Amino acid sequence: MNILTEIYRSDDVNFNGKIDPRDAVRAVILRGQNLLMVYSSKVGDYKFPGGGVNVGETHEHALAREVLEECGATLLGVDGEMGVIIEYDHAKESDFDVFKMTSSYYYCQVGDGFLSQTLDEYEHALGFQPVWINVREAIEANKSLLSLNKPPKWLRREIFALDYIKRTIIDVDGNTP
Repeated sequence: MNILTEIYRSDDVNFNGKIDPRDAVRAVILRGQNLLMVYSSKVGDYKFPGGGVNVGETHEHALAREVLEECGATLLGVDGEMGVIIEYDHAKESDFDVFKMTSSYYYCQVGDGFLSQTLDEYEHALGFQPVWINVREAIEANKSLLSLNKPPKWLRREIFALDYIKRTIIDVDGNTP
């Protein structure tokens, strides 16, 4: 899968040290110019449904699990790869120097309607809600939060992915993959 960008969350990360890797998947679910996103009612940001891939889990299974947990939506299929965004930061675990998250973005289809969400504690605290939103509106809302004292760590990643979709799909001809 093509690397779309690399994001350095901190300037002084020791890249010669031991790496704590995390693989994640993100679902890009487009209907026209609207995306199914996870909205945080506490912060006001929009993120792609997705999260960490468990040991022994395929990307497709992780996508289905995360979309169901965060949005209550049923994954009908994966239509293709968008690309990878890699993020680096200080490791939280004392045995590591670098945290490296590789987020693989996939174009996906979901069924109509939403079932109940099964959110983690932090997701519940952030007020995660599934919403359909215009790509441009999501970009604008997320960019407006960059000036916060502590914006969500994923904000720059999601803005890049949203801009990429706008630039390569929406602005090209308005069609979805």
